[in-house]
Amino acid sequence: MLPSHLNGHSALGRRRPRLSAAAASGDSAAAGVGAAAPLEEHDRIYFQSYSHLGIHEAMIKDRVRTDAYHTAIMCHQKFIEGKVVLDVGCGTGILSVFCARAGAKRVYAIEASEIAVQAREIVKANNLIDQVVVIHGRVEDVDLEEKVDVIISEWMGYMLLYESMLPSVLFARDKWLKPGGLILPSHATLFMAPITNPERYEGSVDFWHDVYGINMSALVPLAKKFTSEEPSIETIGGENVISWPAVFKHIDCYNFTAEEFKSITTKYKVSSMMLAPIHGFGFWFEVEFNGPAESSHNFPSNLDPLEIIQKKRRRSSEDTVLSTAPEDEPTHWQQTILYFPDPIEVKQDQIIEGSVTVSQSEENPRFLNIHLECTSIRTLASLPYALVLVQQHRRTDIGEGLRHAMNWCFYTFIVAGVPCQRSYSLQKGIGSEELKTGFQISLMEAEFLLFMQIFV
Repeated sequence: MLPSHLNGHSALGRRRPRLSAAAASGDSAAAGVGAAAPLEEHDRIYFQSYSHLGIHEAMIKDRVRTDAYHTAIMCHQKFIEGKVVLDVGCGTGILSVFCARAGAKRVYAIEASEIAVQAREIVKANNLIDQVVVIHGRVEDVDLEEKVDVIISEWMGYMLLYESMLPSVLFARDKWLKPGGLILPSHATLFMAPITNPERYEGSVDFWHDVYGINMSALVPLAKKFTSEEPSIETIGGENVISWPAVFKHIDCYNFTAEEFKSITTKYKVSSMMLAPIHGFGFWFEVEFNGPAESSHNFPSNLDPLEIIQKKRRRSSEDTVLSTAPEDEPTHWQQTILYFPDPIEVKQDQIIEGSVTVSQSEENPRFLNIHLECTSIRTLASLPYALVLVQQHRRTDIGEGLRHAMNWCFYTFIVAGVPCQRSYSLQKGIGSEELKTGFQISLMEAEFLLFMQIFV
């Protein structure tokens, strides 16, 4: 999935009208939308974003993504042919059409955005009205009169978890999937690793030291702040990654729960493969399309990097995997990079360890709060560095393009090798609201202290 367009905070969401399957596709007995609760503002804006054609064009033109789903459907045709399929968040209905052409008896294509109107026309144009039932509504509000054999959904966002669509898939699984049913994709793994990207740092920070012979170094602090205050959605290469990746989270869609999704914490420990400056951390993911009885390639967070490689090598050539890794063909998800204001020099074989917590925002469950700690960068004889990173995702604007789609309101971090003291304040407009944050950081020789106050 792509990020939502969060402009237009002028009105609260309307109650969606009660729809029968007859209104959706001509079959009044199969399904409908029950009495839906009023949409929260964040959901109204989120679903509104998927009414824009551009977002669907970008996803469908992502050949890696679309080919992976088509291949997975055809590889699992024996599970689909003659069976009932549920497509959660069908968008234009392309995956529903794939399933119908694979022989599905019936496909329930659920879509909460207005693009459902066009999805219905696409179904008619392809003479699939007897197989595909397009239902305009939220999956949480839909009433199906039968269980399903297969659930398919393209729920993944930037950094895998962004948009928080996975809980809707889990809701559908718990409510409608038959025992032994199929979920596509079946498993997902989010990876992370320190990255080096001197070209980007030089282009956005060092650039200001000499501009047409003019010393503009006064802008360097602002450039560092600008570079690091928003996660960057960009494509990096394998050469930018300076360690084997750590596993942040492996998700088994057959067993994972919505409660687990609310907050995920993982400790990581990686070893630098080279002498290089660390400019930040990169995140990427892969998803697998396995049946419920097939063995999943589980990647626990404490798995040794060599074990990860061995597990990947044990995959069958018939396994379907959609990867957004830097070494693989680029996708519209690219990679999510959290840049530091200042790089950290590391030597080969230095240990980099800490923890990461990703949780749903209480203000807007579609958003993520991220807390990244790098508690140690060391060799056996070195003193530890301390790094504290606090981020809160506040806004997305697809109008700025994919590379600038995520706007994170604030984060701060400390790299401490010597004692220092800093204080910052930030004011930033968010739509029609003004967010004010103030925080103070103190580092002492004997201990590291972080004091933060947030005023909204």
